[in-house]
Amino acid sequence: MGKGLVILNTGNGKGKTTAALGLAFRAMGHKEKVCLIQFIKNKSTYGEIISSERYIDMLDVFNVGNGFVFEPENMENSRIAAIKGWELAKEQLNSEKYFMVILDELTYLMTLGFIEIDAVIDCIKTRRENLHVVITGRYAPKKLIESADLVTEMQEIKHPYHFGVTAQKGIEF
Repeated sequence: MGKGLVILNTGNGKGKTTAALGLAFRAMGHKEKVCLIQFIKNKSTYGEIISSERYIDMLDVFNVGNGFVFEPENMENSRIAAIKGWELAKEQLNSEKYFMVILDELTYLMTLGFIEIDAVIDCIKTRRENLHVVITGRYAPKKLIESADLVTEMQEIKHPYHFGVTAQKGIEF
């Protein structure tokens, strides 16, 4: 068994979650079990959720968020959901069940102060040695970047949204 890596996909460009899901599918191709915890997305019909039903034995998906956008009037509900989601994540990071745990949009929880950066780093450092952890989200804290084994920054150069094209099924969700 190899060393479990901490992989961070951050930046303002598209593709952070998509890259993480690519790793999930690669792992599942080798018959390895993957856990995906989505901290922001709710139980809507995102393509990855629909696809996960086809991989029921290989991919466990947990949507623990209240939706993609944090609205000021919903901030307390989002904080409560984040804390519950982080408790679930800690359980999965300590589980022997998975080859890989993906913490999708986790960076927002630290940036917004819902969970402490040091608590996240400590939990990840104390996981079992061969567990791979993939973290996604914008605004990754410097400490998280420094503690990761592999960091990729997605940079937006051009986006169809700026030309009036809204989110499309199969591309953004």
